[in-house]
Amino acid sequence: MFYAKKKITFYEKPGCAGNKKQKDVLKANGVDFEVKSMLSQKWDTQTLNSFFYGLEKEQIINQFAPQIKSGELNIANYTKDELIKLMIKEPLLIKRPLIEVDDIRICGFDISKLNLALNLEIDTNKEIGTCQSSDSCTTV
Repeated sequence: MFYAKKKITFYEKPGCAGNKKQKDVLKANGVDFEVKSMLSQKWDTQTLNSFFYGLEKEQIINQFAPQIKSGELNIANYTKDELIKLMIKEPLLIKRPLIEVDDIRICGFDISKLNLALNLEIDTNKEIGTCQSSDSCTTV
């Protein structure tokens, strides 16, 4: 397949082992991209919604965020809009990475969507969209 040059931004949590593996997969497929910290990014409802279009609230939340793992935050008690407002205050709640490919927005390392957006053939059976157990999901 032919990879067409596009403007790509990869929003990560710095130091995340899962995000490193995902970036390595993109690099191995010849994809050039800019990396930004999702923790220092100034998010707003409209921008986050552009990544979450068509997704349920369970698909946009980082299930490994400290507030989720500890039981402090039960997503069943919140609407999608309420969760997005919480994500603006606490970006660790956002499922990562967030990826922009020109005007396409992708939440999580969705290989099928990346293949389509980038005209690639990354193996969709790879398990590279999950959090690493060695990754302490804290604000850095």
